[in-house]
Amino acid sequence: MSLPAPEAKREFVERMFDEIAPRYDLVNRLMTLGIDRAWRRRAVRALHVGPGARVVDLGCGTGDLIAEVERTGAGVVGIDLSAEMIAFGRKRLAGRSFVRGDAQCLPFPDASFDGAVSGFALRNFTSIPTSMREAARVLKPGGRFALLEVNVPSSGLRRRLFELHFTRVVPLIGGLLSRGFAYSYLAESVEYLPEFGRFRAILEEAGFVDVERRLLLGGAAQLVTARRAPAGRIASLPGLAKAR
Repeated sequence: MSLPAPEAKREFVERMFDEIAPRYDLVNRLMTLGIDRAWRRRAVRALHVGPGARVVDLGCGTGDLIAEVERTGAGVVGIDLSAEMIAFGRKRLAGRSFVRGDAQCLPFPDASFDGAVSGFALRNFTSIPTSMREAARVLKPGGRFALLEVNVPSSGLRRRLFELHFTRVVPLIGGLLSRGFAYSYLAESVEYLPEFGRFRAILEEAGFVDVERRLLLGGAAQLVTARRAPAGRIASLPGLAKAR
């Protein structure tokens, strides 16, 4: 399938996730053989939060990361564009805080959270730079951001195995259990991901420092961590000056 044009992406992504919400968690477990759960735990540990902290989950889906963050004792708010994903999340995690909204325009005041996390949602954001500026805006100075996303391995054999799994096996599983077109999109949507050097620059321009990346499963996934610039450095960051 062809990827949606930028002006049509938001509506397409919202509709797609509404349609696949009923089987989303099952397909995820099958696609990764459950390994994604360990990755999510690792992302939450990278936040260094505990009781009394507040965390926002960007593109929260049905709440996998919300459940992991809660184990630290921190409070967490999940935000997602898809009403159906949120509906399933509320059934799964009754009483938790889910908000329907867009990562490009977060409905929270400045410096509201001690940490931010996102799991496999980056390539679905309509504008990655805008969403990263919003993530920085709602974080307190020094607050940490941990982001999980797929990654195309650089080595030949690993790259071929990744492409075989992601472009053939994943759409097949999705077609059998859910909506095939959605999982074809998710396989092709890696095209939206900036290479890491560019993504580091996007994060730094948004107001983050100490950007690091750890490759997972031979480079098939990545965990990117960063820290909101301390208060004394925020005013001097060029990205924030542009944003204002």
